[in-house]
Amino acid sequence: MFLSAGAPIAPIAAHSLLIFLLQVGLLLLLAVALGRLAGRLGMPVVVGELFVGAVLGPSFLAWAAPGLHDWLFPAVVEQYHLLDAVGQIGVVLLVGFTGMHLDMKLVRRRGVTAAGVSLGGLVVPLGLGIGAGYVLPRVLVPDGTDSTVFALFLGVAMCVSAIPVIAKTLIDMKLLHRNVGQLTLTAGMIDDAVGWFMLSVVSAMAVHAATTGTVLVSLAYLFAIIAFALTLGRPLVRGALRVAGKSGDSGLTIATATVLILLAGAGTQALGLEAVFGAFVCGILIGTAAKVDLAKLAPLRTVVLSGFAPIFFATAGLRMDLTALVRPQVLLTGLAVLVLAIAGKFAGAYAGARLSGLNKWEGMALGAGLNSRGVIEVVVAMVGLRLGILSVAVYTIVILVAIVTSLMAPPILRFAMSKVEQTAEEQVRENEHRAWSAPPATSQDEQRSAQP
Repeated sequence: MFLSAGAPIAPIAAHSLLIFLLQVGLLLLLAVALGRLAGRLGMPVVVGELFVGAVLGPSFLAWAAPGLHDWLFPAVVEQYHLLDAVGQIGVVLLVGFTGMHLDMKLVRRRGVTAAGVSLGGLVVPLGLGIGAGYVLPRVLVPDGTDSTVFALFLGVAMCVSAIPVIAKTLIDMKLLHRNVGQLTLTAGMIDDAVGWFMLSVVSAMAVHAATTGTVLVSLAYLFAIIAFALTLGRPLVRGALRVAGKSGDSGLTIATATVLILLAGAGTQALGLEAVFGAFVCGILIGTAAKVDLAKLAPLRTVVLSGFAPIFFATAGLRMDLTALVRPQVLLTGLAVLVLAIAGKFAGAYAGARLSGLNKWEGMALGAGLNSRGVIEVVVAMVGLRLGILSVAVYTIVILVAIVTSLMAPPILRFAMSKVEQTAEEQVRENEHRAWSAPPATSQDEQRSAQP
């Protein structure tokens, strides 16, 4: 809180700082431990990292040791915001690196295919989600919430994909260089762009009332961001990185790329379109900048993947309460929503892939990859909880969908991709990725590299 003009602002209290440091240290420790365990079980590291929040949150620790939970995670808004700030930096940088890996030549060549996959993966789950929203027991819907707003919001939650989780899954499983991996990211980007646009409209309906002007302004922002990136954004990013690259020290390139990604995220956040969208677009511009030695960014990549990103994924489950599932009505509703979410997204993406000319194994892999809702669905659910659209029970159900779909993706991806032969183009792309991947692996990196 700001004090009167001219008065000094007090620094963070000693106890709050102590709690914050303990929270970050414990979350990162458990994220590393459970991430390694998940890897040994053949799952991507992100699954273990997501599970940390469930262990330390109301789902377990608050039930098993309420006193310890209340001391370690006090119900103080400012304390939670400190964790959120660290996590948001991590996810913004992670999505920026994801954009750097995107092969724009493939996107231009197969953009129609990606659009077809995305369309199928959007329309089917959106329709099923809206339908489910109208038939869910009203006791699970907060009092005063309009049924149409609730149904539309549930539809949005079920149709989004999680670029951060998809990216981390593809990285962990060494599939980011494959054509299917690139198409999954491209289709996921389209899904998220549409999802954020729809979220802004539904949120406006909940707070005020959606008007034609509101919809048109949000859509105009999307097109304006893309137009800026293709015109002014590209030379700005290229020029900044070229100047930084003249220094023999990689530190200047790292700082420049970090600033660009964070400011791009700030720009789209200011427009109401979420920071991750801007970070992704900026990452694409950095990855396509001419004569940029991306190997200089390897130290930052290591810090993000092994530090910031695990903390973000670990904090995602702190607000969910799995104990609500002991109520039969909540459990049955959750299972029904989970089945609809999985079937809708998988069937829609698979149908879109097949209609776009891909074979059944590629369609299966795309369906599995786009089925990962992960933390993007968590963000959507948190918006719904904050606006009063979702009850705690429905919020927990939505988070459960995010976790289960992230768990399902790896085994299906691994099976489907084992049937798809690697092409020469993919081998070239893999070599390019290796050229600037993190040097001297940490134990976590070695564990990830050992995954098939």
